[in-house]
Amino acid sequence: MHRTLIASSIAACLLSACDRAPSEPTAQAAAPAAAPASINDVELIPREALFGNPERAAVQISPDGKYLSWIAAVDGVMNVWVAPANDTAKARSVTADKARGIRQYFWSHHPDTLLYMRDTGGDEDFHLFSVDLASGTTRDLSDFPKTRAQVVGVSHLHPGAVLVGMNDRDPKWHDLYSVDLATGQRTLVQKNTLEFAEYIADPDFKVRMATKARTDGGSDLLEPDGKGGWKIVGEIPFADSLTSFPGGYTTDGKTLYFIDSRGRDTAALFAVDTTTGAKTLVADNPRADVSDSLRAPTTNKVQAVAINHLKEEWKSVDPAIAADLDTLKAIGPGETWVASRTQDDKTWIVGYAAAESPAVFYRYTRGGKPEELFSVRPALDGKPLVPMWPQEITSRDGLNLVSYLTLPKTADANNDGKADTPVPMVLLVHGGPWGRDVYGYNGTTQWLANRGYAVLNVNFRGSTGFGKQFTNAGDGEWAGKMHDDLIDAVDWAVEGGVTRKDSVAIMGGSYGGYATLAGLTFTPDTFKCGVDIVGPSNLNTLLSTIPPYWAAFFEQFAKRVGDPRTEAGKQLLEERSPLTHVAKITKPLLIGQGANDPRVKQPESDQIVKAMQEKKIPVTYVLFPDEGHGFARPENNKAFNAVTEGFLAQCLGGRAQPIGNDFAGSSISVPAGADGVSGLAEALKSHTAAVKN
Repeated sequence: MHRTLIASSIAACLLSACDRAPSEPTAQAAAPAAAPASINDVELIPREALFGNPERAAVQISPDGKYLSWIAAVDGVMNVWVAPANDTAKARSVTADKARGIRQYFWSHHPDTLLYMRDTGGDEDFHLFSVDLASGTTRDLSDFPKTRAQVVGVSHLHPGAVLVGMNDRDPKWHDLYSVDLATGQRTLVQKNTLEFAEYIADPDFKVRMATKARTDGGSDLLEPDGKGGWKIVGEIPFADSLTSFPGGYTTDGKTLYFIDSRGRDTAALFAVDTTTGAKTLVADNPRADVSDSLRAPTTNKVQAVAINHLKEEWKSVDPAIAADLDTLKAIGPGETWVASRTQDDKTWIVGYAAAESPAVFYRYTRGGKPEELFSVRPALDGKPLVPMWPQEITSRDGLNLVSYLTLPKTADANNDGKADTPVPMVLLVHGGPWGRDVYGYNGTTQWLANRGYAVLNVNFRGSTGFGKQFTNAGDGEWAGKMHDDLIDAVDWAVEGGVTRKDSVAIMGGSYGGYATLAGLTFTPDTFKCGVDIVGPSNLNTLLSTIPPYWAAFFEQFAKRVGDPRTEAGKQLLEERSPLTHVAKITKPLLIGQGANDPRVKQPESDQIVKAMQEKKIPVTYVLFPDEGHGFARPENNKAFNAVTEGFLAQCLGGRAQPIGNDFAGSSISVPAGADGVSGLAEALKSHTAAVKN
C-alpha cells in the first residue's frame, strides 16, 4: 500500500539493500544430472557484477507519457537519466551528483519536472530537489540545515505543487507545507504543534486525517473539526500499531482506504465511506497481511492488491485490469510489479524478476504485449545463479516461520531445493526487526551461494507481514524467543542435512547485526563466526540516541524492546545487550559501521570493539566515514563484501575472490584487526581512501 505520510514508517526494515534488479528469466526445469564436484567447478561470479552499479534501475514513465527515465551511472555515480519515450538513444543525464549518487526519484505532474531525494553521507536528513528538464535548473525545495523532508502528496489536481513535511522548526515534529515547483516557495499548511506523527491528505491536497501517538503505544486518529481544531474519530490500539494504518483517499474524497488488523489477526484492506463511516472489505488473506496495492492514476481507486505469504501474489479487485494482470503474469514464472503508469493509463512500466533472475523492465501498452526495455544487471546474464526455496519451519513453541533457503550448485544436483550433501551455511538475518525477508532476487544470497554456502533467511517472530499475533510475539523478546527462532532454524537445517552443526555463520545488518552479536554472546557454541553490519551492542545507549524525528515511535520501542525510563526496563535492556556479555565471545567477529549512521550510531560498534580489545578478544572492525545505516555507495559495499568474503572463507572454508582492486574509490578504513583477514592489511597499504558525502 502506498502511504502518503508525514512520518515515514520506521517500523520497516532498517537496512534495505535489496536491489530488485536485472536479467532474462532463467528456467528451473533443466536440472543437471549431477552437482559439480566442487564449488571451484562453478563459474565464480565477480563481485563487480553483483554489487557494482546497475546498468539501469528504477525505470519510470512520465505521467504525460513523453519521457522514460531511469537511474544510471555518470562517471561511476548514479544519476537520473531521461529520454524521449520513443527514442531511448537520446537519453541524457539530468542530475549531476558526484558523491553518493541518487537512489530515490519520481515524476511530478508539473510539465517537464521530476523530483529526487538525497542525504549527505548517510545522515538520512533527506532533502527534496526538483529538476526542470527545459532549463536544466535544479532546486533544493527543503534548503534548511538539519532538515529531513518527507513527501506527503503529489497530485494531478495540483500539478504545480508538492506537499512536504519539514522539521526545520522542531527536529522532533514535521510541519506540513505546500511547495511551489516553479519558484520553490513554501506555504505553511499545518504547523505541527500537536505532535502529530503523520498527516494524510487527499489528492486535492486537503488534509483529511492525522495520527498522534499515545503513551500506551497506540495511536489516535484525528480529523479536522471544522473550527480550526481537531477531533478524535478513532484509535489504533497498541496491539494493532504495526499492522493498521490509513492508506489514502480516492480522488473524489469519498473513500478512505485502511489497512486494518483491528478485530482480526491479519491486516486486510478496507474501503471506508467518508460520509457514513461504513467499512467494506476489499481483500484479505488468513495467512498474510495485504502488503501492497495498485491504484488507478486518475481516480486513485484500488484496482489490485498484493498478498505475500511465501511469494507475492497480485489479485485484481477491479475487472478493468484483470486481463492486464494476466498478460503480465505470462512474462515468466517469477514476480511482476507495476513501476509506473501514464496519467491516461495507456502505458505501464513493468518490472519482472525471479530469485535467479534480476529485474528486467518492460513497457506495456495496454491491449498489446510487454516490450522489453532494459535489464538492470546484464552482466549476470548466463551466470550460474541459483533458485531460492520457500520453507516453513516450526519453532520450538509451534510458530510457523516462513523462511527461504538458497543452496549452492554443489549441494542440489536435481534442483529440487533439498540438499544432497551438507555444506557450510550462512544464517542471514533481516533488519528491522519489524520487516521481513521475501522471495526474489537477492544479490547477497546469490553471492554467498556462489562462494559455496547455503543461505537461510528466517522470518522470526516480530517480523511483519504474517498477522499481528506473529509480530507482537516478538515484544520483549530481543535475544529471547526471537533469537530462539533463529536457533530453531539452524537446528532444522542441521537435521535436514543442509549443513553441519560446526559449519554455520551468522550475518546481518541493523537488527540482523544485533542478532549476530547476540548469537556470539548468548549462544556462542552455535555459530562458527559472525558478521555484524551496523548492529547495536547496547540497547540502553541505542534507545537514548535515536533520531529526534522518531519521537512519535518511542513508546513502540519502549514496549517492544524495553523501557529505558524505568529501572526494570533498564535492567532488561542491559541483560539483553551483547556488550554486557562480551566476555563470552570466542568466535571470529567482523564488524562494519558507517560513521554517520543516525539510527545505530558509531559508538555502538566502537564500544564493543573497545571491550573486546580490553579482554584481548580478536575482532576486525571496518569503518566507512561517508556512510550511514548501511553502505549505499557501491564502492563501499563492494569493499566491505571483499573483506567479508575473505573472512567467511577463513571461517567456513568457502572460496574467495581476491580483494584485488575492489577497494578502489571506497572510503574503507580498518581501525582494528586488519591482520585478522587474509590479504586485508596488504590491500590497505596501497589504498587511498576516497570520501564522498
